[in-house]
Amino acid sequence: MTTLFSSYRLGDLTLPNRMVMAPMTRARATTSGLATPSMATYYAQRATAGLIVSEGVQPSLIGQSNPGTPGLHTDEQAASWRAVTDAVHVNGGRIFAQLMHGGRVSHPDTTGHQPVGPSAIAAVGDVFTPTGPQPAPMPLELDTAEVPQHAHAYAEAARRAIDAGFDGVELHGANGYLISQFLSSNANRRTDRYGGTIAGRIRFAVETVAATVDAIGAARTGIRLSPGGGFWGVEETDALALNTALLTELDRLQLAYVHLEVTTDEEVLIGLRRTWPSTLIVNPVLPMGPKQTGRAEADHWLGLGADLISFGRGFLANPDLVERLRTGLPIAPVDETTYYQGGDTGYLTYPAYQHTA
Repeated sequence: MTTLFSSYRLGDLTLPNRMVMAPMTRARATTSGLATPSMATYYAQRATAGLIVSEGVQPSLIGQSNPGTPGLHTDEQAASWRAVTDAVHVNGGRIFAQLMHGGRVSHPDTTGHQPVGPSAIAAVGDVFTPTGPQPAPMPLELDTAEVPQHAHAYAEAARRAIDAGFDGVELHGANGYLISQFLSSNANRRTDRYGGTIAGRIRFAVETVAATVDAIGAARTGIRLSPGGGFWGVEETDALALNTALLTELDRLQLAYVHLEVTTDEEVLIGLRRTWPSTLIVNPVLPMGPKQTGRAEADHWLGLGADLISFGRGFLANPDLVERLRTGLPIAPVDETTYYQGGDTGYLTYPAYQHTA
């Protein structure tokens, strides 16, 4: 019988359990986007996860969404990640880098550049900047000839990730960032080959994945999606048709996995499971919503056909989350005020469970 603690074969990797540490922004990198020794410790502490997916890593400077996030677009940045991947591997873990281009969810005060997007339509809400939250600015609409450059930025970052010791990459196609913006029915108002019809709106995602597969191989490439999600004002009014078409195209590329967030009706997600024949990771609760993923939610989605289950906030305060769930130990609460504050407090200071006599 398959359980959360059964092993799983993912490409060339054997995962000792089916728990994935979901990507979560922690904003602990240097101002130049370098990974730090504290980041190496943080990920190594959580290496018992079947698979770790890193925080979002910008594939280009213009793709940086938040201050304090790491990059993979310079040699120095790639070299800084080697200590992180080595620490995870020494502790028996496996780690993919999540490549995240913010698109219109960025600010000139963070990158020195005007954000770009599929259309000149601003995101909804305030974005983080070095001086605090500010309204999302109007992005520059990408020319048709410019779009492939951004697709290939992911592929170049993927090559650097593999050189830095990552086991693979996950393209962030969810939560209102650049790939999600192209998929959107309201953030993408283009009339060229990258907009309009469903075939046009999925084109950027497919080309980005294809470029990454060409760079590092399909077995090392995954993608995260949030069907129907409304993050940063992005809408998908045709989530089932759109994502069915996208998964059908991605299936031809034989990716390592698709990582779905539960951002729409269960019926829609079950339909997408039927469309996608390969490894499926499911994040069973709404990201940043009121509820955290627990054993019940994980078992529910394993029963519905997911192969792996991703846990977000549970891993922040519980570096030993796998063992806690395996043995029924209490799950420690996370301090939300330390999510992005920098420093080691609320980052390296959560202990493994302390048994008492």
